[in-house]
Amino acid sequence: MEIASRLAAGGMSITLAACAFPGAASRDRDRGVEIRRRGRVPAYYLRTAWTSHRETRPGGPFDVVVDCLNKLPFLSPLYAGVPVVALCHHLFGTTAYEQVAWPIATAVVASERLIPRVYRSTPFVVISESTRDDLVARGIDPAQIEVQHPGIRRPNATPAPIEKRTPLVVYVGRLERYKNVDLLLRAVARVAEQIPDISLAIVGEGTDRARLEQIATHCGVAERTRFTGFITDAARDVLLAEARVCVCPSSKEGWGLTVIEANALGTPNVASDAPGLRDSVRHGETGFLVAEGDERNFAQHMAALLSDTELAQRMSRAAVAWSKRFDWDQAAEQMRATLERACLRQTQRVSGA
Repeated sequence: MEIASRLAAGGMSITLAACAFPGAASRDRDRGVEIRRRGRVPAYYLRTAWTSHRETRPGGPFDVVVDCLNKLPFLSPLYAGVPVVALCHHLFGTTAYEQVAWPIATAVVASERLIPRVYRSTPFVVISESTRDDLVARGIDPAQIEVQHPGIRRPNATPAPIEKRTPLVVYVGRLERYKNVDLLLRAVARVAEQIPDISLAIVGEGTDRARLEQIATHCGVAERTRFTGFITDAARDVLLAEARVCVCPSSKEGWGLTVIEANALGTPNVASDAPGLRDSVRHGETGFLVAEGDERNFAQHMAALLSDTELAQRMSRAAVAWSKRFDWDQAAEQMRATLERACLRQTQRVSGA
């Protein structure tokens, strides 16, 4: 919505096909963007595909389709009557088996294998170099792919100097198995042996919460761990502004938006050396990258940021400077240019230019 609303404000007519949820209107409008809720999964995919097929015929209301390759790809180049731009945050690959039941994961993996053939002439916008490299490895021509990093909303919270913050560690994200929050809990238990007043805030919800709460108890960190559930952006920013370190132990991300949000508040990160995160964390400068699943080294680098004031100050300053590179207005202008190029190519093709 950050990009779509800016494009709408600039004069584009934007329609977003979204999933339905209880109590939601089938049609809505938000910041100039028309929202059509096309039902719950799997009906959502079928209805969205049908809408795209029907309303992109000659004389229809749409000039370009932005196909978001998330979970199951829509395969819209097969049926859309206007140019398609593929927007890809990240593909799941075998990580899907850590998230959903194997029949669904198998369907996701099988559908992703169709991407090189179906989208072979489609321009791609990706949000990280890792996603670009993944697509290239799967057979997409690098010339088709443009990296456009997301922006962030500038925080309203006023961060305390890093040296005056308590040893608070924060995780922000969904609570799902592939996010590896269990590793964070075990790492905190290790750090507590050196830094007894360490505390942990886990911000977010997901299907793994009950298991994680049990693990926190088993590891002996339940009393120092707070599961906040969903909170407002303002409340999240207050926590990040108070934290000494933000931890992102996920197996895969499209980019790592929470990394940059933490950086904007002067909070360094310790993250998995995994796709997306290795692009958003500058190792040794704005935080540390640790081999995925390496509990001991996660604990070691967390402890370093909590105990070494000079290190934390240096990384805090670098984190703020790095965060200033990411702006939603800039991201919207990049997307506008991409959409206009797609439409221009179609016009030239039709006219024979």
